[in-house]
Amino acid sequence: MRFLSLTSICWFSGVLSTFASEGGEHHALPLNAERLSEVLPISNSMIMVWLAVALIVWFCQAATRKMAMVPAGFQNFAEWAIESLYDFLSGLMGDHLTKRTFWFFGSIFFFILVSNYLGLIPGVGTMGWNVAEHGHHEFLPFLRGANADINMTAAMAFSFAVLWFYWALTENNLKGFLAHIFAPKGSFKGLMLMVMVPVFLFVGVLEIISIAIRPVALTFRLFGNIYGGEQTMESLMSLIPSGLQPYLSWLPALPFYFMELLVGFVQALVFTLLCAIFLKLICDHGEEEHH
Repeated sequence: MRFLSLTSICWFSGVLSTFASEGGEHHALPLNAERLSEVLPISNSMIMVWLAVALIVWFCQAATRKMAMVPAGFQNFAEWAIESLYDFLSGLMGDHLTKRTFWFFGSIFFFILVSNYLGLIPGVGTMGWNVAEHGHHEFLPFLRGANADINMTAAMAFSFAVLWFYWALTENNLKGFLAHIFAPKGSFKGLMLMVMVPVFLFVGVLEIISIAIRPVALTFRLFGNIYGGEQTMESLMSLIPSGLQPYLSWLPALPFYFMELLVGFVQALVFTLLCAIFLKLICDHGEEEHH
């Protein structure tokens, strides 16, 4: 029954997206998000961000509306999801860092996950209208996946970069932060110490470059995977001859649709995991424990 429901939704979306564009032709997803209004600075990806936030807020309210000692329904599922993610991060970063930073990692994981899944709703990126632009017609989709907009992924990545710097300084203090990057690791004496100091200074410069590149890498990793997946789905839908597109355009993309469900979860987990590892590396005190 679920399979039949999905195929019927995909078929209906194919019909609507075909009649929303000219001549039954499928249009490639633009590289950049596009404004929906000349008056208001609102893009099609911003609508999806608002929908994702609204869905998360609604779920949290539904899960906490009738709290019980023996959880059931939304509360049971919410506690399981949050505790699973918390335990996963705690095993990676330790209890101290997890308690301090889970508000960010939990929020970013569930936001990316929900945004990725909303972007897979049939019709997102394929339903829209044609607008006259510079003497020719361009396709403007109503909605666009939030993480298929590089502005969204960049905002998350650079927000983490700022928080990473703050957490690193407060966990290590300025001296410990600089020592973690530039100081020799290990016990060296005499001539060996004189040799290793410039080596670790050079390694520290490379580490600074690596730290500066991390938000850029996080930005393009998430954007590239989500945008590439949506572009692939759209290309597969265009394989059907134009006369049959209103009815069968969903068929070539259907097997990959289920793969994108897995990719959406994996990309949310990878983004969160990389951020957690970057923070753990700079806050790692060896055998020292926080009390």
